Amino acid sequence: MSETPFMPKATAVWLVENTTLTFKQIAEFCNLHELEVKGIADGDVAKSIKAYNPILAGQLSRDEVENCSKDPEKKLSLLQKIDEVEVKERKKPKYTPLSKRQDRPDAILWLCKNASELTDGQISKLVGSTKGTVSLIRKRSYWNFSNLKPRDPVILALCTQEAFEKSIAKAKRRVEREKKAKIREEKKTQVASV
Repeated sequence: MSETPFMPKATAVWLVENTTLTFKQIAEFCNLHELEVKGIADGDVAKSIKAYNPILAGQLSRDEVENCSKDPEKKLSLLQKIDEVEVKERKKPKYTPLSKRQDRPDAILWLCKNASELTDGQISKLVGSTKGTVSLIRKRSYWNFSNLKPRDPVILALCTQEAFEKSIAKAKRRVEREKKAKIREEKKTQVASV
């Protein structure tokens, strides 16, 4: 048995819709019966199957399709066999055990005091909290504010030292940009008032 393309019926649907290949050529390439390919062309078979482009998938070359379209006796040959479709994994939210969750507000307070240049968004990413919670702690209106003790998030293992340092560096760059923009703005207003 010859190698078949990934998703043979869907590939056959695409070849029927987008090429001038014979039913026999498509059937041989997709390892289907010629009548099944004719049924696809007539709309009797594989009505709900979405077409799968073997050229974009790297299983066929455009030249191969064109050559075989010109010569009905020529057989299509598979470029490469694809066994798996690569699915990008979504970044999973960092899980914080229950025992560490009450440490988050303490870490947020520590960051607000010791790294005030960090934005609420940066702090929330570092410790795995929400911007709302960070904002409430920064404004000292958090429901349990009186019981919070500032504690280093790195020591609490809520973030790594590397992630903390990257966030600090990014925040310092932002502060510098803002200072420069403010100076430029002041110069413009001085020039305009003269």
